[in-house]
Amino acid sequence: MKKEILINSVGNEVRIAITEEGKLAELFVETPEKERMVGDIYLGKVAKVMPGIQAAFIDIGMQQDGFLHFSDISDSQSEYNAMLDEDEEDLDEDHEHGDQSGTAAVAKPKPVEHKPREERRREVNLTKGQEIIVQVTKEPVAKKGVRVTSQVSLPGRFLVLLPFDGKVGISKKISSFKERRRLRKLVRSILPQGFGVIVRTNAENQDEKLFLNDLEGLLKNWRDIEASAKEENPPALIYKDMATTSSVIRDLFSEQVERVVVDDKKLFREIKSYVKVVSPDMVERIEFYNDRAPIFDSSGVEKEIVTLLSRKVWLKSGGYIIVEQTEAMTVIDVNSGRYAAKQDQELNSLRTNLEAAREICRQIRLRDLGGIIVIDFIDIQDEKNKKKVYDEVKKEFKRDRSKHTILPLTEFCLMQITRQRARQSIIHSFTEPCPTCGGSGMIQSKTTILSNIERWLRRFRSESGERRLRLRVSPSMGEYLLNGTIFNRKNRLVFRFKTLLTLELDKSLPVDEFQFISVKQDKDITSEFVN
Repeated sequence: MKKEILINSVGNEVRIAITEEGKLAELFVETPEKERMVGDIYLGKVAKVMPGIQAAFIDIGMQQDGFLHFSDISDSQSEYNAMLDEDEEDLDEDHEHGDQSGTAAVAKPKPVEHKPREERRREVNLTKGQEIIVQVTKEPVAKKGVRVTSQVSLPGRFLVLLPFDGKVGISKKISSFKERRRLRKLVRSILPQGFGVIVRTNAENQDEKLFLNDLEGLLKNWRDIEASAKEENPPALIYKDMATTSSVIRDLFSEQVERVVVDDKKLFREIKSYVKVVSPDMVERIEFYNDRAPIFDSSGVEKEIVTLLSRKVWLKSGGYIIVEQTEAMTVIDVNSGRYAAKQDQELNSLRTNLEAAREICRQIRLRDLGGIIVIDFIDIQDEKNKKKVYDEVKKEFKRDRSKHTILPLTEFCLMQITRQRARQSIIHSFTEPCPTCGGSGMIQSKTTILSNIERWLRRFRSESGERRLRLRVSPSMGEYLLNGTIFNRKNRLVFRFKTLLTLELDKSLPVDEFQFISVKQDKDITSEFVN
């Protein structure tokens, strides 16, 4: 499969597009306002422990506390506490903590006992005010704060360092038994005592020297984290992971990527310098884009980005899908369009569903949709056809790096997918909630607003002796109130409630809001008479 990484930089915004066979597959956007947080490590303090939901809330200095589920608490929490110089009464006597300068020989891990989940949960012992090192695994979504874990890991180009965890894992995507054995032997020969690693897919067939360079860089980062943890007072950020652009090159620039094209000279030099160190054999794949036409225009990516902002995505067959996002889940509806008029409904429905399945999987990756996703496919009766649709979705999801679960179609042709969510959907990088409708896409009708004004005046007249008010509304609502003869809607209010109303038009006021100003007090009294 032809795979490319295209990087476009304009002002403070950097957009990274990953294309597969010339079609946009993934998109990342980096701006100063929406900084990447996943991977950042904090020295936090336990703000609240809630055994009922098997979780704790950790103060890490943000507006909302981080959410730490008990299942995300490290089995080697005692070693982390020791690093923070806290007392640990139950510390195993066989542990060797090394010197105090934060050298590589930090701790020898306890053998991990594989106990039932419920039993392990009961052993969690966190107290309010306790210091704890946590790492962000999921960025804030809507009103929810970040999700964190105390199972800290540091990703590099070829290795993921696991402090205080002695295991060595190999990526499942490395299929060769001989290569897996070579990598495991190599890693164990260079790995300091007390540390574990996961060998990444990029490591396949790589030289020992590159491994060593990667490991040395990760160990240096960890020693810096140790030093910061001992010096800082919680809450404090003690490690900032790479920016989005750097992390994409680190994690996704693999042998499968034919080229990386960058249209910014500074960024081009930075990426080239980094790749020279970690993968010198791949430097020639990095190109500087210098054509007059914008890079995303010439590649067709810009047109595809437009679909991200649309609810409706057309299929080549004439059918289309509708994507509706809510805070709780995403619902995707498949419609047949002009296929519905043709013969053999079952066969045509199957064709549309299969085409929709491929496009939906692409849109899920592209929009980075997470959580619960429900797909309403066109009804088909044959169980074999339902399995074909299910198999097609499973096949397309093999390209997805996020953890996911796919369930077969139900009797009503509904498919449920759960997908790991580490950040907000990409659409949030391009949009913000409408100040009028709050993101719902709906506002109150003018008749409803008029009814609310009448109810307000009724309360006002029953509780106040004042008779003069200024009513401030949006221009469109003002036009609605003044429309008609002398008996327009505004004058009807005056006669009905025996109150002199002076109408003021305010362009800054949302259509479905109004304000009442007391002439006598010369102040806004709207909130005083709201039910």
